[in-house]
Amino acid sequence: MAFPVNSANSAAAYTGSFIPEIWSAKLIENFYDATVLAAISNTDYEGDIKSMGDTVNIRTTPDLTIRSYEKGMTLQLERPDKAKVQLLIDQGEYFAAIEDDVDKVQADINLMDTWAKDASEKMKIKIDQNVLAGMLTGVAAANKGATAGRISGDINLGTTAAPVAVTKTNVIDLLVDMGTVLDEANAPESGRFIVIPAKMAGLIKKSDLKDASITGDGTSIVRNGRLGMIDRFTVYTSHNLNVASGKFDIIAGHKMGLTFASQMTEMESLRAESTFGNIIRGLQVYGYKVVKGEALATAVVTL
Repeated sequence: MAFPVNSANSAAAYTGSFIPEIWSAKLIENFYDATVLAAISNTDYEGDIKSMGDTVNIRTTPDLTIRSYEKGMTLQLERPDKAKVQLLIDQGEYFAAIEDDVDKVQADINLMDTWAKDASEKMKIKIDQNVLAGMLTGVAAANKGATAGRISGDINLGTTAAPVAVTKTNVIDLLVDMGTVLDEANAPESGRFIVIPAKMAGLIKKSDLKDASITGDGTSIVRNGRLGMIDRFTVYTSHNLNVASGKFDIIAGHKMGLTFASQMTEMESLRAESTFGNIIRGLQVYGYKVVKGEALATAVVTL
């Protein structure tokens, strides 16, 4: 028996009878972009989230004043300002899908579980894209642009109007320059990261990187094909970096610079009211804030 499909009420209109002879018990899996936020941000506050609109108060270390001392002088006391940073959970992503009873009868796999897994992965990608673009404005002014460097002020990390043209010849120079900018900002040397697009990773592999010591690996990346560490950076590739008109925003720094918190606050299954089927839907809320812009650096490049 063939079931007619109402195209007006169906997300995808089928042609003909939706009754194949044989259903495979396997699905072709989707490929997902790698997500990097967990590796490049501080996620200590995720357990405090209960719903969208929550505010997480983060205490910060005050700056104490160092003064010169002379014997017998009266000490000048100060009351350190115990500043706080507020992380607002003000963004959310959701999915909602329905599995018609007819499809459920004809399928021998758990479609709803598969859909939930797919939606969860795609929400991570969407959130990655939003945060990697949104965090750019919080980077310290001295750690970006054509005159980067808190001390030197002459390191060119590119601008939207004049990006750095990266080739296999100068790709390592750019990474070293970003490391220098972070050095001048007193960012911690251990635990540094850099996020680059896949094509830039390819340029590194093609570069004349003969000295294995720069990667921190036992063998040259030219021979083993693995990026490993370059100038104290753990190198991550991502397709979720901000890109416009062929100009990529490269992000580097230490995870203390960015605070990120996310929580899947709703995941439920319920019967549909207007048709025969089950609805599955989920809501993931999140928030992020650059809490120490000096710990981050960004470059605008073309490849």
